[in-house]
Amino acid sequence: MTGGRGASTRIAVLALLWGSGFLWIKLALTGLSPVHLTLVRCALGALTLLVMAFATGQRLPRNRKTWGRLVVAAFFCNALPFALFSIGERTVDSGIAGVMNATTPLWSLLIGVALGTERRLSPARLLGLALGFGGVLVIFAPWEQSGLLSTGALALLGAGLSYAIAFAYMARKLPPGGAPLALSAAQLMTATALTALALPVSSTAPRLNLTAVGAVVVLGVFGTGITFYLNYRLLTDEGPTAAATVGYLLPVVSVGLGALVLGEPLTPRIVGGMVIVLVAVGLTRWKTQAPAKCPTSSPAGLAVSK
Repeated sequence: MTGGRGASTRIAVLALLWGSGFLWIKLALTGLSPVHLTLVRCALGALTLLVMAFATGQRLPRNRKTWGRLVVAAFFCNALPFALFSIGERTVDSGIAGVMNATTPLWSLLIGVALGTERRLSPARLLGLALGFGGVLVIFAPWEQSGLLSTGALALLGAGLSYAIAFAYMARKLPPGGAPLALSAAQLMTATALTALALPVSSTAPRLNLTAVGAVVVLGVFGTGITFYLNYRLLTDEGPTAAATVGYLLPVVSVGLGALVLGEPLTPRIVGGMVIVLVAVGLTRWKTQAPAKCPTSSPAGLAVSK
Protein backbone atom coordinates (compact mmCIF):
# COMPACT_ATOMS: atom_id res chain seq x y z
CA MET A 1 0.00 0.00 0.00
CA THR A 2 2.82 2.38 0.93
CA GLY A 3 4.60 1.72 -2.37
CA GLY A 4 1.42 2.44 -4.30
CA ARG A 5 0.93 5.72 -2.47
CA GLY A 6 4.55 6.65 -3.12
CA ALA A 7 4.20 5.98 -6.84
CA SER A 8 0.94 7.95 -6.96
CA THR A 9 2.61 10.89 -5.22
CA ARG A 10 5.52 10.88 -7.66
CA ILE A 11 3.16 10.67 -10.63
CA ALA A 12 1.14 13.60 -9.29
CA VAL A 13 4.25 15.72 -8.61
CA LEU A 14 5.74 14.97 -12.02
CA ALA A 15 2.46 15.71 -13.81
CA LEU A 16 2.15 19.01 -11.96
CA LEU A 17 5.73 20.08 -12.74
CA TRP A 18 5.56 19.01 -16.36
CA GLY A 19 2.02 20.14 -17.01
CA SER A 20 2.72 23.57 -15.54
CA GLY A 21 5.39 24.13 -18.18
CA PHE A 22 2.82 25.60 -20.55
CA LEU A 23 1.82 28.12 -17.89
CA TRP A 24 5.46 29.14 -17.37
CA ILE A 25 5.91 29.56 -21.12
CA LYS A 26 2.92 31.90 -21.23
CA LEU A 27 4.28 33.97 -18.33
CA ALA A 28 7.83 34.03 -19.72
CA LEU A 29 6.53 35.45 -23.00
CA THR A 30 5.58 38.66 -21.17
CA GLY A 31 9.24 39.67 -21.40
CA LEU A 32 11.01 37.25 -23.72
CA SER A 33 10.70 36.43 -27.40
CA PRO A 34 10.22 32.76 -28.37
CA VAL A 35 13.88 32.50 -29.43
CA HIS A 36 15.25 34.02 -26.22
CA LEU A 37 12.87 31.92 -24.12
CA THR A 38 13.99 28.73 -25.87
CA LEU A 39 17.66 29.65 -25.50
CA VAL A 40 17.46 30.31 -21.75
CA ARG A 41 15.25 27.28 -21.16
CA CYS A 42 17.67 24.93 -22.93
CA ALA A 43 20.70 26.44 -21.20
CA LEU A 44 19.19 26.17 -17.72
CA GLY A 45 17.94 22.65 -18.38
CA ALA A 46 21.39 21.62 -19.62
CA LEU A 47 23.10 23.12 -16.58
CA THR A 48 20.69 21.37 -14.21
CA LEU A 49 21.21 17.99 -15.87
CA LEU A 50 24.98 18.50 -16.01
CA VAL A 51 25.09 19.00 -12.25
CA MET A 52 23.01 15.86 -11.66
CA ALA A 53 25.02 13.85 -14.19
CA PHE A 54 28.36 14.70 -12.65
CA ALA A 55 26.96 14.14 -9.16
CA THR A 56 26.05 10.57 -10.18
CA GLY A 57 29.34 9.92 -11.93
CA GLN A 58 28.01 10.16 -15.48
CA ARG A 59 30.15 11.77 -18.17
CA LEU A 60 29.36 13.46 -21.46
CA PRO A 61 29.73 11.49 -24.71
CA ARG A 62 33.23 11.51 -26.16
CA ASN A 63 32.79 10.31 -29.73
CA ARG A 64 31.89 12.49 -32.70
CA LYS A 65 29.30 10.07 -34.02
CA THR A 66 27.14 10.45 -30.92
CA TRP A 67 27.47 14.22 -30.95
CA GLY A 68 26.51 14.27 -34.62
CA ARG A 69 23.35 12.33 -33.86
CA LEU A 70 22.62 14.60 -30.93
CA VAL A 71 22.46 17.55 -33.33
CA VAL A 72 19.48 15.98 -35.10
CA ALA A 73 17.87 14.87 -31.84
CA ALA A 74 18.37 18.26 -30.18
CA PHE A 75 16.83 20.08 -33.15
CA PHE A 76 13.64 18.01 -33.41
CA CYS A 77 13.26 17.10 -29.73
CA ASN A 78 14.19 20.38 -28.08
CA ALA A 79 15.13 23.48 -30.07
CA LEU A 80 12.34 23.35 -32.66
CA PRO A 81 9.38 22.20 -30.52
CA PHE A 82 10.33 24.48 -27.61
CA ALA A 83 10.36 27.43 -30.02
CA LEU A 84 7.12 26.35 -31.70
CA PHE A 85 5.31 26.04 -28.37
CA SER A 86 6.51 29.53 -27.48
CA ILE A 87 5.37 30.90 -30.85
CA GLY A 88 2.02 29.16 -30.50
CA GLU A 89 1.36 30.43 -27.00
CA ARG A 90 1.68 34.02 -28.11
CA THR A 91 -1.85 33.69 -29.50
CA VAL A 92 -3.20 30.39 -28.13
CA ASP A 93 -4.10 29.61 -24.52
CA SER A 94 -1.59 27.63 -22.46
CA GLY A 95 -4.18 24.95 -21.65
CA ILE A 96 -4.79 24.26 -25.32
CA ALA A 97 -1.04 24.08 -25.88
CA GLY A 98 -0.92 21.30 -23.30
CA VAL A 99 -3.61 19.39 -25.15
CA MET A 100 -1.75 19.78 -28.43
CA ASN A 101 1.31 18.30 -26.76
CA ALA A 102 -0.69 15.11 -26.34
CA THR A 103 -1.14 14.72 -30.11
CA THR A 104 2.45 13.45 -30.50
CA PRO A 105 1.47 9.74 -30.49
CA LEU A 106 -0.97 10.45 -33.31
CA TRP A 107 1.84 11.95 -35.40
CA SER A 108 4.07 9.03 -34.41
CA LEU A 109 1.51 6.59 -35.76
CA LEU A 110 1.26 8.50 -39.04
CA ILE A 111 5.04 8.53 -39.37
CA GLY A 112 5.12 4.80 -38.68
CA VAL A 113 2.61 4.23 -41.47
CA ALA A 114 4.62 6.42 -43.84
CA LEU A 115 7.88 4.62 -43.03
CA GLY A 116 6.28 1.19 -43.21
CA THR A 117 7.02 0.32 -39.58
CA GLU A 118 3.28 0.25 -38.81
CA ARG A 119 2.06 -2.35 -41.26
CA ARG A 120 -0.91 -3.68 -39.37
CA LEU A 121 -3.33 -1.11 -38.10
CA SER A 122 -6.18 -2.46 -36.00
CA PRO A 123 -9.62 -0.86 -36.29
CA ALA A 124 -9.15 0.57 -32.79
CA ARG A 125 -5.93 2.36 -33.76
CA LEU A 126 -7.43 3.69 -36.99
CA LEU A 127 -10.41 4.95 -35.01
CA GLY A 128 -8.04 6.57 -32.53
CA LEU A 129 -6.17 8.33 -35.32
CA ALA A 130 -9.37 9.74 -36.80
CA LEU A 131 -10.76 10.70 -33.41
CA GLY A 132 -7.53 12.40 -32.37
CA PHE A 133 -7.41 14.89 -35.18
CA GLY A 134 -11.18 15.25 -34.93
CA GLY A 135 -10.63 16.33 -31.34
CA VAL A 136 -8.14 18.94 -32.53
CA LEU A 137 -10.78 20.34 -34.87
CA VAL A 138 -13.30 20.46 -32.03
CA ILE A 139 -10.85 22.44 -29.88
CA PHE A 140 -9.94 25.02 -32.52
CA ALA A 141 -13.38 25.12 -34.22
CA PRO A 142 -12.10 26.37 -37.59
CA TRP A 143 -15.70 26.80 -38.77
CA GLU A 144 -15.95 29.74 -36.34
CA GLN A 145 -12.90 31.47 -37.83
CA SER A 146 -12.07 33.05 -41.15
CA GLY A 147 -9.12 30.71 -41.73
CA LEU A 148 -8.76 26.97 -41.24
CA LEU A 149 -6.29 27.20 -38.38
CA SER A 150 -4.40 30.13 -36.91
CA THR A 151 -0.62 30.48 -37.06
CA GLY A 152 -0.43 29.72 -33.35
CA ALA A 153 -2.46 26.54 -33.74
CA LEU A 154 -0.30 25.36 -36.61
CA ALA A 155 2.83 26.06 -34.54
CA LEU A 156 1.50 23.90 -31.71
CA LEU A 157 0.65 21.06 -34.07
CA GLY A 158 4.10 21.42 -35.61
CA ALA A 159 5.64 21.01 -32.16
CA GLY A 160 3.83 17.70 -31.69
CA LEU A 161 4.98 16.57 -35.14
CA SER A 162 8.55 17.57 -34.31
CA TYR A 163 8.48 15.42 -31.18
CA ALA A 164 7.20 12.48 -33.21
CA ILE A 165 10.03 12.87 -35.74
CA ALA A 166 12.47 12.96 -32.83
CA PHE A 167 11.01 9.77 -31.36
CA ALA A 168 11.39 7.92 -34.66
CA TYR A 169 14.99 9.10 -35.07
CA MET A 170 16.10 8.58 -31.49
CA ALA A 171 14.62 5.11 -31.25
CA ARG A 172 16.99 4.07 -34.05
CA LYS A 173 20.03 6.23 -33.48
CA LEU A 174 20.09 6.92 -29.73
CA PRO A 175 18.91 3.77 -27.95
CA PRO A 176 18.36 4.11 -24.18
CA GLY A 177 21.00 2.99 -21.73
CA GLY A 178 24.41 4.09 -20.60
CA ALA A 179 24.37 7.53 -19.02
CA PRO A 180 20.89 9.03 -19.60
CA LEU A 181 21.42 12.18 -17.54
CA ALA A 182 24.70 13.00 -19.27
CA LEU A 183 23.28 12.20 -22.70
CA SER A 184 20.28 14.44 -22.09
CA ALA A 185 22.54 17.20 -20.77
CA ALA A 186 24.61 16.92 -23.96
CA GLN A 187 21.44 17.04 -26.03
CA LEU A 188 20.27 20.22 -24.32
CA MET A 189 23.72 21.76 -24.66
CA THR A 190 23.46 21.10 -28.39
CA ALA A 191 19.94 22.55 -28.46
CA THR A 192 21.26 25.68 -26.74
CA ALA A 193 23.91 26.10 -29.43
CA LEU A 194 21.38 25.55 -32.22
CA THR A 195 19.00 28.10 -30.74
CA ALA A 196 21.81 30.62 -30.37
CA LEU A 197 22.25 30.47 -34.16
CA ALA A 198 18.71 31.81 -34.51
CA LEU A 199 19.32 34.90 -32.35
CA PRO A 200 20.22 37.16 -35.32
CA VAL A 201 16.81 36.51 -36.91
CA SER A 202 14.89 37.35 -33.73
CA SER A 203 13.48 40.81 -34.28
CA THR A 204 12.07 41.15 -30.76
CA ALA A 205 14.44 42.35 -28.05
CA PRO A 206 13.87 41.06 -24.50
CA ARG A 207 11.92 43.35 -22.17
CA LEU A 208 12.70 41.67 -18.90
CA ASN A 209 10.39 41.77 -15.91
CA LEU A 210 10.27 39.75 -12.71
CA THR A 211 7.43 37.57 -13.97
CA ALA A 212 9.25 36.59 -17.15
CA VAL A 213 12.57 35.98 -15.40
CA GLY A 214 11.00 33.90 -12.64
CA ALA A 215 8.93 31.90 -15.12
CA VAL A 216 11.82 31.02 -17.43
CA VAL A 217 14.00 29.99 -14.47
CA VAL A 218 11.30 27.65 -13.16
CA LEU A 219 10.69 26.35 -16.68
CA GLY A 220 14.36 25.68 -17.35
CA VAL A 221 15.38 24.23 -14.01
CA PHE A 222 12.24 22.40 -12.91
CA GLY A 223 10.11 22.06 -16.06
CA THR A 224 13.02 20.90 -18.21
CA GLY A 225 15.88 19.62 -16.04
CA ILE A 226 14.40 18.26 -12.81
CA THR A 227 11.38 16.74 -14.53
CA PHE A 228 13.57 14.61 -16.78
CA TYR A 229 15.33 13.21 -13.74
CA LEU A 230 12.02 12.51 -11.98
CA ASN A 231 10.64 10.85 -15.10
CA TYR A 232 13.81 8.76 -15.40
CA ARG A 233 13.46 7.65 -11.78
CA LEU A 234 9.77 6.85 -12.26
CA LEU A 235 10.56 4.75 -15.34
CA THR A 236 13.30 2.91 -13.45
CA ASP A 237 11.38 2.32 -10.24
CA GLU A 238 7.78 1.90 -11.41
CA GLY A 239 7.99 1.01 -15.11
CA PRO A 240 6.68 2.57 -18.34
CA THR A 241 2.99 2.22 -17.44
CA ALA A 242 3.34 4.57 -14.47
CA ALA A 243 5.39 7.01 -16.54
CA ALA A 244 2.84 6.94 -19.36
CA THR A 245 0.13 7.86 -16.87
CA VAL A 246 1.84 11.21 -16.43
CA GLY A 247 1.33 11.94 -20.12
CA TYR A 248 -2.41 11.54 -19.79
CA LEU A 249 -2.46 13.94 -16.85
CA LEU A 250 -0.50 16.72 -18.57
CA PRO A 251 -3.39 18.19 -20.59
CA VAL A 252 -5.61 18.12 -17.51
CA VAL A 253 -2.97 20.00 -15.51
CA SER A 254 -2.28 22.54 -18.26
CA VAL A 255 -5.97 23.26 -18.88
CA GLY A 256 -6.69 23.49 -15.16
CA LEU A 257 -3.78 25.83 -14.41
CA GLY A 258 -4.57 27.97 -17.44
CA ALA A 259 -8.12 28.47 -16.23
CA LEU A 260 -7.19 28.94 -12.57
CA VAL A 261 -4.12 31.18 -12.88
CA LEU A 262 -4.58 32.96 -16.21
CA GLY A 263 -8.36 32.98 -16.41
CA GLU A 264 -8.35 31.13 -19.72
CA PRO A 265 -11.82 30.02 -20.88
CA LEU A 266 -12.78 26.49 -19.92
CA THR A 267 -15.65 25.88 -22.30
CA PRO A 268 -17.47 22.57 -22.83
CA ARG A 269 -16.04 22.50 -26.37
CA ILE A 270 -12.44 22.69 -25.12
CA VAL A 271 -13.01 20.09 -22.41
CA GLY A 272 -14.79 17.83 -24.89
CA GLY A 273 -11.99 18.17 -27.42
CA MET A 274 -9.40 17.35 -24.75
CA VAL A 275 -11.29 14.22 -23.73
CA ILE A 276 -11.57 13.12 -27.37
CA VAL A 277 -7.83 13.58 -27.92
CA LEU A 278 -6.92 11.60 -24.79
CA VAL A 279 -9.31 8.76 -25.66
CA ALA A 280 -7.87 8.73 -29.17
CA VAL A 281 -4.32 8.47 -27.85
CA GLY A 282 -5.40 5.56 -25.68
CA LEU A 283 -6.83 3.80 -28.74
CA THR A 284 -3.67 4.33 -30.79
CA ARG A 285 -1.65 2.74 -28.00
CA TRP A 286 -3.91 -0.31 -27.95
CA LYS A 287 -1.77 -3.37 -27.24
CA THR A 288 1.41 -1.57 -28.22
CA GLN A 289 4.54 -0.63 -26.38
CA ALA A 290 5.18 2.95 -25.33
CA PRO A 291 7.09 5.01 -27.93
CA ALA A 292 10.68 6.02 -27.38
CA LYS A 293 11.21 8.59 -24.66
CA CYS A 294 12.31 12.01 -25.76
CA PRO A 295 14.67 13.31 -23.07
CA THR A 296 13.84 16.67 -21.52
CA SER A 297 10.84 17.30 -23.66
CA SER A 298 7.54 15.66 -23.21
CA PRO A 299 6.48 12.57 -20.84
CA ALA A 300 6.94 8.96 -21.56
CA GLY A 301 4.28 7.40 -23.64
CA LEU A 302 2.46 10.55 -24.73
CA ALA A 303 5.29 12.76 -25.78
CA VAL A 304 7.86 12.48 -23.29
CA SER A 305 7.97 19.29 -20.96
CA LYS A 306 6.60 19.87 -24.03
